[in-house]
Amino acid sequence: MSLKKSYNGIPAGELKQFLDEKYLQYNNPSFIECDPISIPHRFISNTDREVAGFLTAAIAWGRRDLILRSSRLLIEAMDNSPYEFIISAGPDDLEKLSGFVHRTFNGTDCIFFMRGLKEIYCRFNSMEDIILEGMKETGSLREGLSYLREQFYSLPHETRSEKHFADVMNGSAGKRLNMFLRTIKVA
Repeated sequence: MSLKKSYNGIPAGELKQFLDEKYLQYNNPSFIECDPISIPHRFISNTDREVAGFLTAAIAWGRRDLILRSSRLLIEAMDNSPYEFIISAGPDDLEKLSGFVHRTFNGTDCIFFMRGLKEIYCRFNSMEDIILEGMKETGSLREGLSYLREQFYSLPHETRSEKHFADVMNGSAGKRLNMFLRTIKVA
């Protein structure tokens, strides 16, 4: 097997040095604490991490400081127990989220996301299980994410809410979903 000596005209040695520098820059606690991925990493429970990671990923566009602020506010509104809130929240609890806004993700979207997550956790042990089930036939993570999206949107919802969960089968790169995957074992 021969290794390329360059990639797109960049000598392999320079590229390796650049990638090593970026690895050291981004793969350390001091970077993570200022990154939205820090929100789900606050939790030990897998289900809390899944919920916090999924919700943070859903609103992860714009300035990092604003994403962090909005994510913290959302998790605080869930009494810092995202999974327990999802499972036990009643209509009055959900109504408290009607004023939540992060860019185009509004209270209506937020309440639907809570209901969608509750439906998922009533039928499955985890979102990871849904992804793995969707991957059974082909082994494709893309298929798994598509199956998760299909299950998530199985409840009646406003079409506008669909823009907050990438459709990887319809050409989306799903960058925010990749952030979510960093919080669960599938990644």
